[in-house]
Amino acid sequence: MKARALLIAALPLALTGCPKEREEPLTQAEAQQALEESSISAEAEVLTSGTIEISTNFTIGQAVEAAAEELQAFIESQLPCAEITLSPGSLVVEYGALPGECTYHGQTYSGTHTITVQRNEEAEVVVNHEWDELSNQRLSVTGEATVTWSLADQTRHVVHELTWTRLSDGRTGTGAGDRTQRALSGGILEGIQVDGTRTWDGQAGHWDLAIDGVQMRWVDPVPQAGSYTLATPFDKSLGLAFERQDADTIEVTVTSGARHFSFLVSQAGDVNEA
Repeated sequence: MKARALLIAALPLALTGCPKEREEPLTQAEAQQALEESSISAEAEVLTSGTIEISTNFTIGQAVEAAAEELQAFIESQLPCAEITLSPGSLVVEYGALPGECTYHGQTYSGTHTITVQRNEEAEVVVNHEWDELSNQRLSVTGEATVTWSLADQTRHVVHELTWTRLSDGRTGTGAGDRTQRALSGGILEGIQVDGTRTWDGQAGHWDLAIDGVQMRWVDPVPQAGSYTLATPFDKSLGLAFERQDADTIEVTVTSGARHFSFLVSQAGDVNEA
């Protein structure tokens, strides 16, 4: 009887000696860091996508040399600030090299952009892009992308590798992505819808992002609708949901488990707790 009592007395010690590991709850600082990192990555995508959009204006099915010549004429008509060097099937665009307007779809550009038309057929169009210190006055981006157009689906498939620097504080990131883009319901002049993935390494470590039905306007620093699933360097999986509040403000809700934090992001990029 005494031995049984000793065994029962020892049982609570055995149960409490190895507590089950639990994930620490999401903190406000972590939520804000996730928002900031994903926002900088998204702005790099919007910046390069704007110049990809510039390079869509040529006739499908003609020779790649003729497509490049047509692109030269279009870019000169829209951005007189651009100095363009043309070679067969390719052109180098230096935004801001000449006087004149340098804004397209709400983005004001500087830097160098090389566009190479690889294939221009009715079934498929493939264009390669290279950027050297492409900037919209807030971010500078260097890297490359291959863009494949599906005319049947009215989508474009973008595979990129980019390095970016935020000009206000020198914060940097290096990443890659594989996304499908289509025009918003209001048309391409309004913006694009994006589905796919992005990964990058920033000052805090490695981030993995899944993109689900995200709507991005050219003039906004964050999406206005849709959601992200973000794997963070601090070993937490977060959900980010976007909802427009008014013409200038988008609410971003960051969720992990039962905890969530909401932020209001202005068109100028200011972030405040909701």
